[in-house]
Amino acid sequence: MSVTFHDLTQADTLPEALFKRTESDLSFFAARVTPIIEAVKNEGDAALIRFAREFDGVQPEHFSIRAEPEEFDAAFARMDPEVIESIRFSVENVRKFHEAQKPEEMWLKEMQPGVFAGDRHVPIDAVACYVPRGKGSFPSVLIMTTIPAVVAGVPRPVVITPPGPDGKVDDATLVAAKLVGITEIYKCGGAQGVAAVAYGTESVPKCLKIVGPGSPWVVAAKRQLTHLIDPGVPAGPSESIILADGSVDGALAALDLLIESEHGPDSSAYLVTSSRRVAEEAIAALPGYWAQQSEKRAEFSQAVLCGTHGGVVLTKDFATAVEFVNQYAPEHLEILAREPLAVMPQIRNAGEILLGQHTPITLGNFVLGPNAVLPTNGAAKTAGPLSVFDYMKRVSVGYVTSAGYDALATKAHRFALYEGFPGHALAVSDLRKTLMGEKDDR
Repeated sequence: MSVTFHDLTQADTLPEALFKRTESDLSFFAARVTPIIEAVKNEGDAALIRFAREFDGVQPEHFSIRAEPEEFDAAFARMDPEVIESIRFSVENVRKFHEAQKPEEMWLKEMQPGVFAGDRHVPIDAVACYVPRGKGSFPSVLIMTTIPAVVAGVPRPVVITPPGPDGKVDDATLVAAKLVGITEIYKCGGAQGVAAVAYGTESVPKCLKIVGPGSPWVVAAKRQLTHLIDPGVPAGPSESIILADGSVDGALAALDLLIESEHGPDSSAYLVTSSRRVAEEAIAALPGYWAQQSEKRAEFSQAVLCGTHGGVVLTKDFATAVEFVNQYAPEHLEILAREPLAVMPQIRNAGEILLGQHTPITLGNFVLGPNAVLPTNGAAKTAGPLSVFDYMKRVSVGYVTSAGYDALATKAHRFALYEGFPGHALAVSDLRKTLMGEKDDR
């Protein structure tokens, strides 16, 4: 298969087609998730069990929707100790990052004498963390979605994830959950899982928000259920841009181009460079890398890099390459340049920015610390990574003392009368001071 090569050196404008993702048009999925959602709404657990057999291939006759405590213990017993240690390392780094990110519970600032205003941060009561499984198992996603929930103090953080054919959650996800401190895991994925936490079933609790990446089925279900559940950071199929100047080895750029392209055929991945040498070296290196992947992952990567949502983009100059990045607003951006820190201020839109040859996306996905659940499909133009703030709500706080009241009341009274609200005005009129038993000295 040939890597898709976009030579834009003679182009006056950047082609709009290059900025489209697989989730740009969800019409196919939108029509098909509706009956799934309705079934879960009307039938509850019975629908979840039926869909687990139909969509996930669950074989056992007796299927428990909630992961039992003994399943967590058995997972630890089966797991390779070195993998457990890597998971533990990730948990520690991600927890440190999000603890540093957590805002103070409340702040108040004296705006003027006797007048105080501020914010109070309160955790959301119940949040569902979606951990996908269709193209593999992803304990890293559990870590990224649940740790900020725990740090934020969410009273009821729960996980939903598709079961395997054996009716169980994969071992690494259970191990990660136990290390984080999560005890509620429900075996329901896809649109049916989203519906379960939106409506609640006999087993699955109703949640106020759902976070985490998912397939177009998950994204479509979230969009249909926004009136019932906050869909969180828009996180769909994986996407990345490797931005390279002429100083780097094209084979190294190609190596990092593999990372997100192997997630699945619905991913998007581009190498964007103004160096023809870098572009040609990358294209030449990819077949050798594919030969070192598993057959399935190589097929995924080839489908992306040889298709319409990936490949190599050659621009007329580096400024145009940077502008391509800003228009695309990638989930992951890796800058391979002689001076990556000097390039970073030019970047306006990206879910994350990873700087230099020693910071491949792999590190960000698993162990670096910042959250790897990032906005996709151009949402990085207005949204940021999943964070502690996504699990908290900000409540405004005001406190006015007797000494500060008069100055504010006079101005507010005038505002109220001008905007035609006599009730507003009456609430800050002389009547208030009379009712409070205070002498009116205005």
